[in-house]
Amino acid sequence: MKVNAHHAPTTSKVLLVPYSKHHVPTYHTWMQDPELQAATASEPLTIEEEYAMQKSWREDADKLTFIICFPLEGTVDARQPIKVGVDDAPERMVGDINLFFVQPEDDDDGDGSEGVIGEIELMIARKDLHRQGYGRAALITFMGYILFHWPTIYLEYSSSQAKAPWPAPPIQHEEAEKMAKFPACSASQPRPELRYLRVKIQQSNQASIKLFEGVGFTRTSAGANYFGEIELRWHDDGGFLRRLKDLPWMKGDGWDAGVAPYDESILAPCAEKPRTRLMGVFLPTVTHESSRRSANSRKNQTLSTCAGTSLVIE
Repeated sequence: MKVNAHHAPTTSKVLLVPYSKHHVPTYHTWMQDPELQAATASEPLTIEEEYAMQKSWREDADKLTFIICFPLEGTVDARQPIKVGVDDAPERMVGDINLFFVQPEDDDDGDGSEGVIGEIELMIARKDLHRQGYGRAALITFMGYILFHWPTIYLEYSSSQAKAPWPAPPIQHEEAEKMAKFPACSASQPRPELRYLRVKIQQSNQASIKLFEGVGFTRTSAGANYFGEIELRWHDDGGFLRRLKDLPWMKGDGWDAGVAPYDESILAPCAEKPRTRLMGVFLPTVTHESSRRSANSRKNQTLSTCAGTSLVIE
């Protein structure tokens, strides 16, 4: 999607940045790990294919994705732009989080309800950062972003559908900037176009299941489906954004104050220097949807560090 091209949701626990071209080498290195390939049902891609995939993800109106990074250091002013290539340098990258849209007729519950379904995928790619709260913080931040910016997210998605009642030309950069100024949702405003958010997780991945249950997702059945997955769903009760504002690690008074400007065309020189590979693994929520998508929906990057940069993890 282009709606988030200049948005970087930031809290004191995590920073989310749009998946951009300079992230591709790091993701590519992550996805060379056989264990991660198996967990995400992904096929290995060449670096050229990875760049093409990143471009596709930016342009496709039914996919919203962010790279998860360490939080910004020191006192953060969300009005200050993100230092692209520094704040999201390879050694600060943690994983990614994605939203895919599913039409009701493609869903298997067949209840005939209107609106779209949002399927979430979350991956903490670095093994050394598992169970340190990054997955939960990224998930909560991402959900808040989706709800607050739902009008523009749904506008871009619905405009791309064949059944949309208006012309749907490709959204250009200028149009994306205009969409970013579209009125956001209030904390209690209903979102009838969003039926629910869901996630499908392998039943053996108990850590991920507990993570989503802790945020309010509930299981749709007691057992796993044919593919060994547990499906969990989350319905907006209208109070999620209000509750987020009470969390001490959220920035500002509402989501408009917690989204920093991001411009990938302004890339710090550090991001162009030779890099040293750092390997990481995963804590993904692997779904059968992602298995069918395989190489079609995956993105990539190589984990590396700028010369002279030290990494401190508390």
